[in-house]
Amino acid sequence: MFNGKLHGLTAACAAAAFAVGGAAGGAAWADPDDHELVIDGESIVTEVAAQPGNPLGTLYSGWRYRTPETQALQMDDFENPVMLQVDLARDVWSVAEGEAGKSCALCHDDVEVSMIGVKAGYPKMNAGAGKAFALEHQVNACRTERMGADAWKWESQDMIGMTALIGLQSRGMPVDIDDDALAPVIAQGKDIYNTRFGQLDLSCANCHEDNNGVMIRADHLSQGHGNGFPTYRLKWQGTGTLHRRFKGCMDNIRAEPYKRGSEEFTALEAYIAWRGQGLSVETPSVRN
Repeated sequence: MFNGKLHGLTAACAAAAFAVGGAAGGAAWADPDDHELVIDGESIVTEVAAQPGNPLGTLYSGWRYRTPETQALQMDDFENPVMLQVDLARDVWSVAEGEAGKSCALCHDDVEVSMIGVKAGYPKMNAGAGKAFALEHQVNACRTERMGADAWKWESQDMIGMTALIGLQSRGMPVDIDDDALAPVIAQGKDIYNTRFGQLDLSCANCHEDNNGVMIRADHLSQGHGNGFPTYRLKWQGTGTLHRRFKGCMDNIRAEPYKRGSEEFTALEAYIAWRGQGLSVETPSVRN
């Protein structure tokens, strides 16, 4: 267990370095770059002043911490590997499924019209369920309650493709959740974010607030925003959800992770969305 008194780097940073597979000796400081994210002629906000009460003074998208080669993949929709899944989801949008014989299009018409701004407002409170829903929860509620179809697994290619398609319709719009309705959920997420977990005794804040900008071997710690998910990670060689990323972080610090879709991970997502308000939705993003 680290005692918080290591010289040079904090114990948290040293532990984080160990968690990603190396000693802290190779760590160095590197600020986010000053590159501009433009996709199809549209400028995406990757730097914005934080709202009052935010522990970060200036918000920087995770895109600003990536290599130029990785950044270029996201800047070109023809190169962005998630767009293949988005195209497949466009077809699924109009396919009738389940006992009700309904499709997404039957209720929501054209995805490029009806889903504008939807992703930017998630997570949100669902009055019927009496709890906060991530976008994945809402997709499955539509499937099971309105279509009479089977729910998709959280990390299934169908779910990732559909949430990427829906998220794409908000690309360039600012993250803007309902702070008042989500207040207790955001508070729960904040508590989780700042709680130390696992054998390495680390919290989310140790890496993404105390040490963002640190280079640990080949990994550049960002501020940990969720505005680009689902995202294609080169490390994964595939696309994953924000809750998969949460699980990976908890695995790295040798903690027992919560389940994808759990109340805890949804609260954590809500807090991260609150913390990242003002940054543009980048879905689908590309990261290292």
